[in-house]
Amino acid sequence: MSYKVLAFYLFTPVADPRREVADHKIFLSRYDARARIYISEEGINGQMSIAGSDLEAYLCYLEGHPLWHSCRIKMHEWPEHAFAKLTVKYRAELVALGRKVDTSNTAVHISPADWEARLEAKESDTIVLDVRNAYESKVGHFTGAILPDIETFREFPAFAEKLAARVDLEKTRVMMYCTGGIRCELYGALMKEIGFKDVAQLDGGVIGYGLEKGSRHWEGKLFVFDDRLVVPLSEEAEPITACRFCDAPVDLMFNCANMDCNALFTACKSCIERHHGCCSDDCFASGRVRPLHITDHPKPFRKLPKEMKQRGFTI
Repeated sequence: MSYKVLAFYLFTPVADPRREVADHKIFLSRYDARARIYISEEGINGQMSIAGSDLEAYLCYLEGHPLWHSCRIKMHEWPEHAFAKLTVKYRAELVALGRKVDTSNTAVHISPADWEARLEAKESDTIVLDVRNAYESKVGHFTGAILPDIETFREFPAFAEKLAARVDLEKTRVMMYCTGGIRCELYGALMKEIGFKDVAQLDGGVIGYGLEKGSRHWEGKLFVFDDRLVVPLSEEAEPITACRFCDAPVDLMFNCANMDCNALFTACKSCIERHHGCCSDDCFASGRVRPLHITDHPKPFRKLPKEMKQRGFTI
């Protein structure tokens, strides 16, 4: 069986988001679908995997919905579910920025074709800004992009303020991108509030660019927040990262098997097995370590049942 992995978002006023959560969950529970969908007063942010045979039913549901009919959906095929379970819930912030911004005054959207043209004609007053976390940009990014050393979404405002102090806000042209586009909707508005005059975002994010342009001007692979962890934009993708332990070129990503660590890192299969899924010997020695199962498509570790945690379960 093949599955479709979907990514979509929409900023639109939602009068009763908790009711929308309940309706969405009821509908999807009828099908072979797993997801991480958040709904709030400001809209919807969804990532999901669904059996190919059930795809049309869900697309019809969205298209016929008074709120979600204009969602733009980006879609990939995958041999298995990309999510562990079906999660649809209320979240006050679709993106955890930590402050309110005016999303009606966000960045100009530019198509993948226009993005590519601008990259190739890039002038000295243009900066390409990766607005993702450092562990995301490490495994893949556009050539020549500024890669902020941040670990959470909430750190971006402080980075943007520091950047504003180093450049000419009137002349600097900002080209910003993220995975699917939703972070740029907020970060673009933030950049304009700070004082940047010319801010553009890649429409559809890197996912949309990859579907249309492949890996042109892109190095490495794309980090995604689901069981796939990293995906190629094209078949020619070569790793730009190395194994944490042996320095061999690799783009397999794992999160530490130590329940108190969970750090994301790249490693080859032989080293990850040798280190029992942990990022260090100290993490393995701590005692709260989840069992490791090596597969062709490594998945992030799951939370252990409460009773196993209480017993200090280890391998």
